[in-house]
Amino acid sequence: MKRWSAAPAANPLARCSLKSEPPIALDSTGSAATHLVNINCFPSSLERSASALAQIRVAVERSGLKMSALVLEVTEHEAISDHNAFAESVREFQQAGVKIAIDDFGAGHSGLNLLAQLQPDYLKLDMFLVRDIQRHGPRQAVVRGILQTCFDLGIDVIAEGVETVAEYHWCRSAGISLYQGYLFAKPGFEALPTAAYPAPR
Repeated sequence: MKRWSAAPAANPLARCSLKSEPPIALDSTGSAATHLVNINCFPSSLERSASALAQIRVAVERSGLKMSALVLEVTEHEAISDHNAFAESVREFQQAGVKIAIDDFGAGHSGLNLLAQLQPDYLKLDMFLVRDIQRHGPRQAVVRGILQTCFDLGIDVIAEGVETVAEYHWCRSAGISLYQGYLFAKPGFEALPTAAYPAPR
């Protein structure tokens, strides 16, 4: 996996990283989804920098990419201190054509509040919810509720951290069609790993 800093260390955007990785997910046919480049950010990186979009745009242009190829992944692992500033920054990225994802959903601070505020393109279920889900009734109930909410809002759900065929089959039967995890491919250094897909039952 390749990583580049999006800004000097003295800038809040140093807490963002631009990474080239395998496609955001495999779809339910076993084909790779459109290749995208993800920018992982803490909410504070966007709250505290009025020039966040401009600086990311410079980094993207230097890399020879397009803004429409970007997915801004906002982690749930940090609380949002200034919701208005954060929401305004995210809206600027959306207007520039950047897709938005909530990362690690279900493991952090904001939960449904962040989902309602951002109206993201993608929601990435935290791997804790996915782990052994085929044997865990309470997690199944939670995930079904999340899926219904996302369906109503037009948000694509990605199951993160899928490691077993049993987890994959449960997620697929529940209606999830995008996946990430070691079951499909492991990260590669300066390379795009070959993705494999489980045979249908």
